Amino acid sequence: MHEKYFDITCQKCPRLAAFLCDVKEKNPTYHAKPVAPFGDENARLLIVGLAPGMHGANATGRPFTGDFAGILLYKALHEFGFSNCSESTAFNDGLFLKNARITNAVKCLPPQNKPKSEEINTCNSFLSAELRTLPENAVILALGSIAHQAVLKAYDLKVTSAKFAHNSYFEFENKNSLVSSYHTSRYNIQTKRLTKSMFTDVFKTIAYLLARS
Repeated sequence: MHEKYFDITCQKCPRLAAFLCDVKEKNPTYHAKPVAPFGDENARLLIVGLAPGMHGANATGRPFTGDFAGILLYKALHEFGFSNCSESTAFNDGLFLKNARITNAVKCLPPQNKPKSEEINTCNSFLSAELRTLPENAVILALGSIAHQAVLKAYDLKVTSAKFAHNSYFEFENKNSLVSSYHTSRYNIQTKRLTKSMFTDVFKTIAYLLARS
């Protein structure tokens, strides 16, 4: 991926860098480094998650791969024609994305899956650079309120510019759109805060926005 919006050697957040070193020592086969965006570099759909999961992206080196949070996401991507496979199990499983790319607001695994606000802000420069690579009339899907706020910050907007709500969308001055959804986390799905039909509706909104141009 382009150096402007990803740096695998980044250690700007001391707490995260130290935590990754500890994780790598305990799990030598894990990626345990910043996780690169994955997918089509010319995509009109950019999906923004929160951060890599311990036994998912942090282990495999690919966003939402190998953990529960990726199950519903990759099924939806396949159903709506953005992926050649409905499951993402490993970095080398042959899956590829079409007109879609996945990234995270924070590129490194945080302790307890909870990045600090200063870590989100530090990593926001990478997200801002990635957003600038998007073509006109692109759609950004934010999974969860933190990703939603991170996208707004990356556009130099106040987080109050667009309130987070499931299956809501907000249009930027550059003609790109932000669609927001509850995160595809195990907790949200098991508690039915997010169901398959609710997530399907989000992708219907995305399809509508992409078809307008």
